[in-house]
Amino acid sequence: MDSQEIINYQRIANAIDYIRLNFKAQPNLDEVAEKINLSPFHFQRLFTEWAGISPKKFLQYLSLDYAKSLLKEKQATLFDTAFETGLSGTGRLHDLFMNIEGMTPAEYKNGGKALSINYSFAESPFGNIIVASTPKGICYMAFADDRDEAFCHLQAQFPNAQYIQVVDVAQQNALFIFKKDWSELSGIKLHLKGTPFQLKVWEALLNIPIGGLATYATVASTIQQPTASRAVGSAVGDNPVAFLIPCHRVIKSTGEFGQYHWGATRKSAIIGWEAAKISLVE
Repeated sequence: MDSQEIINYQRIANAIDYIRLNFKAQPNLDEVAEKINLSPFHFQRLFTEWAGISPKKFLQYLSLDYAKSLLKEKQATLFDTAFETGLSGTGRLHDLFMNIEGMTPAEYKNGGKALSINYSFAESPFGNIIVASTPKGICYMAFADDRDEAFCHLQAQFPNAQYIQVVDVAQQNALFIFKKDWSELSGIKLHLKGTPFQLKVWEALLNIPIGGLATYATVASTIQQPTASRAVGSAVGDNPVAFLIPCHRVIKSTGEFGQYHWGATRKSAIIGWEAAKISLVE
């Protein structure tokens, strides 16, 4: 590092420490920037370059983690959780959870108890699948070589939800993925829960086009975490929505296809099938 990089690193480290210590006060951009003697514009740009996310998003992640601990470990009420986290009310707590976690605070606290999940089984070019949806969108999709086992895995994702075996519009839209590229299907909506890091990785996977491949290192660089290839691999493996989020398009830097949650043979078949579709279009 040159002298300016060292100075910038120390500034961002000081900003991170300040936000961690004072997140309950919900400090704004101007306040944090002033603490490290930078203009708000310069601080915003520098923090995003070094941390990979904006100061506001970093504050939201800290607030969310704290709120989750209050809801789960202390069984705090929504009002008390919002107050203890420094939020102005339960409305802001609700928005925080929906924007990052994909579910309401009550749904998180109750392990999905407030959720009603529709699910069904269907055929695909690569074997039977199970697909599940909430009113917000597709929450789970997996290849189902054994139906009973597949349903048990779904229940493990939302242990307290109510389940109804029925085909709905969201599921029908999702199944069109096997006929067209997902990017052409505006009707598909996803309802996912995951850590902030996982959500960033899954979002990056959605940008890999059909017929395209990316390495774990490439995905890590895309989310501005170039040294996190191993963590990216774990997030790819935890993808709860098979095929719709194309984790099958991520391969090793050596060119080997590598492992796949639903089988290496199936991964090879999917990659070959997609490549064939692209060659037909061309």
